[in-house]
Amino acid sequence: MSTSSLWRNADFLKLWTGQTVSEMGSVVTRTALRLVALITLGAGVAEMAYLVVAASTGVLLVGLVAGACVDRLPRRPVLIWTDVIRAGLLFSIPAAAAAGTLRIEYLYVVAFLEACLGTLFDSAYHSYLPSLVGIDRLLEGNAKLSLSSSVAEVGGPGLAGALVQIVSAPFAILVDAISFVVSAVSLIAIRAREAPRPRELRRTIRREIVEGLRVVRRHALVFPIAASSVSEHFFGSFYAALYSLYLLEVLGLTPLLLGVVISAGGIGSLVGATFAGRVVRRIGIGRSILVMTLASSAIGILTPLASGPLFIATLMVFLPQLIGDGMNTIQWIAQDTVVQTAVPDRVLGRVNATLDVLSHGAAPFGALVAAAIAESFGVRTAIGIAWLGGLASVLFIVFSPLPRLRSVDEISASRPSLPLV
Repeated sequence: MSTSSLWRNADFLKLWTGQTVSEMGSVVTRTALRLVALITLGAGVAEMAYLVVAASTGVLLVGLVAGACVDRLPRRPVLIWTDVIRAGLLFSIPAAAAAGTLRIEYLYVVAFLEACLGTLFDSAYHSYLPSLVGIDRLLEGNAKLSLSSSVAEVGGPGLAGALVQIVSAPFAILVDAISFVVSAVSLIAIRAREAPRPRELRRTIRREIVEGLRVVRRHALVFPIAASSVSEHFFGSFYAALYSLYLLEVLGLTPLLLGVVISAGGIGSLVGATFAGRVVRRIGIGRSILVMTLASSAIGILTPLASGPLFIATLMVFLPQLIGDGMNTIQWIAQDTVVQTAVPDRVLGRVNATLDVLSHGAAPFGALVAAAIAESFGVRTAIGIAWLGGLASVLFIVFSPLPRLRSVDEISASRPSLPLV
């Protein structure tokens, strides 16, 4: 096993550089696209909801098919072409704004198509990494790639706000379009070549999708991760729907303090990604998933309990963001590594896509339930239920073989040869 850092691996460094730039651009667009709808097009509550629905629908409709396609095709070309097409889509928004033809309906279309392409990219991305760095370097690779998203979460929102202020929301999206071009170029520059996909194993798309679903359902390690992730996303969407409202209206934080608290999550994730490898090697990969989930839930109780003077209330929501998000990042890195190691390459794209679809499918329902609970019993009660639900999700991990796993090598040595369905 190679002991040199992946920072010395030229191909991995190209992938990491492209994704760091792309992640930063995507955070800018996540903010700027909403501001295009609100400021440029005067969207109301319903229009903003439709924008979210358009993106969610793209993931749900295309996800499973995307996974089957990724297992049929070389993954690097899929990554390159999805980046190129997404760049063109995003370039079209400032072009339409400059021509005076931009409409809210066009934003729905772009959000839908970008989500479809993003799902295809994510499925290929998580499936490509093992072939690029090898099974023995997956933990390090996932940790270093997580640094990209963490850096983007820290700096992206501020950059987005500055760009919107300087050049307007539509033209701020140019940053993300350019970032996709940078990502595509970095992928083209990678010299390592993938092994050809075996054509003799292909079935119909429907049967291949079913096989991916069955692997997730029957795999002793993947299923508890999937079940826990669905629960986490369902209850996590309570926070997505109500968190800003809770901090601003219930706790009385200012918009500036809200931004500080949310940015603390990015800083925590950055620290978590930096130390993930050390934590996993010290306590074991399976135990890392369990301990980090429990520890982040334990400190998360401060959020629904937050009260008192403004400083105390702010501190009580700041700490779960800073510390809890760091622990969650270690948990997610370990989980990704388990899935990439435990699942054979020929079905890995479908498994990753299935996990993505299940998680995204749970989130909209959670947001609707959160709204209903908040209207009936108050926002704080809904946040408290979200914390309890997140804590309960750890039971899927507790009653599984995961806590007994020590290392990636142990998973790789015992990986079964999955039969064709």
